[in-house]
Amino acid sequence: MSTLSYDVIGDIHGHAAKLEALLMRLGYTERNGGWMPPPGRQAVFLGDLVDRGPEQVKVVQIVRTMVDGGHARCIMGNHEFNAIGFATRGRNGFLRPHSAKNIGQHAEFLRQVGEGSRLHREIVDWFRTLPPALDLGVIRAVHAWWHQPYVDTVAGRLGNLPMSDEFLAAAYDRNMPEWHAMEGLSKGLEMRLPEGHSFVDHSGTERQVVRIRWWRDRPASLREVAIVGRGQEQMIPDAPVAADLPDGAPIEGSPVFIGHYWMEGDPVPMSPKVACLDWSAAKDGPLVAYRWDGESEIDGRRFVTAG
Repeated sequence: MSTLSYDVIGDIHGHAAKLEALLMRLGYTERNGGWMPPPGRQAVFLGDLVDRGPEQVKVVQIVRTMVDGGHARCIMGNHEFNAIGFATRGRNGFLRPHSAKNIGQHAEFLRQVGEGSRLHREIVDWFRTLPPALDLGVIRAVHAWWHQPYVDTVAGRLGNLPMSDEFLAAAYDRNMPEWHAMEGLSKGLEMRLPEGHSFVDHSGTERQVVRIRWWRDRPASLREVAIVGRGQEQMIPDAPVAADLPDGAPIEGSPVFIGHYWMEGDPVPMSPKVACLDWSAAKDGPLVAYRWDGESEIDGRRFVTAG
């Protein structure tokens, strides 16, 4: 049983001012160039440190210094995984293609870090050391979807080692189990909408593939589990959930903390066992933490926000 209590922190996306305000609200103090937790506590970051925001290098420096000092743990989000693939060459070019879309999503990070610079390479190498999922016994952390077969696949391939070129080549190959595992852990459960249906996501892009509330207990319809922004709900058909999706049985075991999903409004539990801590800090929402102190189910009074 862990003797630590944890402060789990959601997607930061380069907003260092929100991060520092949240750390202060949680009782962390800045000393000797790093942030120190209150006695008996440790921070857990859920990934997506970079892309979009104005101080991405500073965010990485804050989190990395905390991790190196033993004051925090950090898992990999899809934006860290994308950054690795964008900067890593495979047999047929970069693992993540340098398409106009991918460049656009990553451009602000590349501008701030200096594409191809020593700092860029150093940060990407550090991203390789971040685990895609973390089971601390009393809590679990993953960026998008705790799916035990995928957790086991990645753990079996990596152990505690950084991501090798061999693993990355498999993780960017759609025919390999590593690809399915990394897609699920870092991007979540998704499904294609029926023909003729689409919605507009938070970036203004029309999409036919929708993220799914994998934590929902036996959902009655697709509209109930589809994750879309406010005003888009009616774009999702009120149709039965596809037979090949998970049955939504209640989640058992220790609480699961996720980011990734751009939730809106005031933070609330997703289920008794699942808390999402991405409440759109990359736009106008707050940066959100959950202060865990030993409870076996999510307590809606333990969310802490800043920004």
